Amino acid sequence: MSERVAVRKTYKLFIGGKFPRSESGRSYLVQDANVSLASRKDARDAVVAARAAVKGWAGATAYNRGQILYRVAEMLEGRREQFVALGVPGDEVDAAVDRWVWYAGWSDKLPQVYGGANPVAGPYFNLSAPEPTGVVAVVAPETPALLGLVSVIAPAIVTGNTVVVATSPTQPLAAVTLAEVLATSDLPGGVVNLLTGKITETVPALAGHMDVNAIDLTGVTDAALAAELEVTAAQNLKRVLRPAPADHDWTADPGITRMTTLLETKTVWHPKGV
Repeated sequence: MSERVAVRKTYKLFIGGKFPRSESGRSYLVQDANVSLASRKDARDAVVAARAAVKGWAGATAYNRGQILYRVAEMLEGRREQFVALGVPGDEVDAAVDRWVWYAGWSDKLPQVYGGANPVAGPYFNLSAPEPTGVVAVVAPETPALLGLVSVIAPAIVTGNTVVVATSPTQPLAAVTLAEVLATSDLPGGVVNLLTGKITETVPALAGHMDVNAIDLTGVTDAALAAELEVTAAQNLKRVLRPAPADHDWTADPGITRMTTLLETKTVWHPKGV
């Protein structure tokens, strides 16, 4: 009897709730695994998927979004050892689970903190309510691979945005495995889309895309590239989150700034009844 040959896994992209290979057919080796090398066409496809998901996700109740984020935490907890086997420290996996739970708890509370009634002169009610920005392009930090990724995805989607994430080119396995968690966590297809490969190839395409409303440059470590992307993003007045400092502590309390930066404010006037 011949010795069995194990099936070698290919780590694919995550676009529209599915796991396609790059349209270019390219891949590269990371930790002895084949990983898809995303192209600019893949980036555009991911934006199309993210845009298609905006209406349903932004229109879902805050309570429902919180339930789904909590479900992600449950599924991630159940696959803890799989991430450890990929080289993610166990305490980082635990912190990532806790981070999902933390953001899930904010889903129905942020509108109360960030919105409210405004005092105005005259017989009117003046109300401000937060709304999602739309499609957000995100450059994930290289380290910590999992906690950093969760820390940029969760605040964007809990507020009703959809995201296209350029993952760390050197540590993509945890990102694609997280995509497998998301795909089984009731998250609608297209809310989160993950691109593996060179950020120098995919991110400029996202920065210049006219259907991307904001870009988070957290994981960009090259100051010249960050400045170039910010200029490109100005073409359609994208909101820009600048790169995180090298000594950023991802284990610290994240606060609500990352969530509120990706929100618009709608103000409504209404006459008071007699």
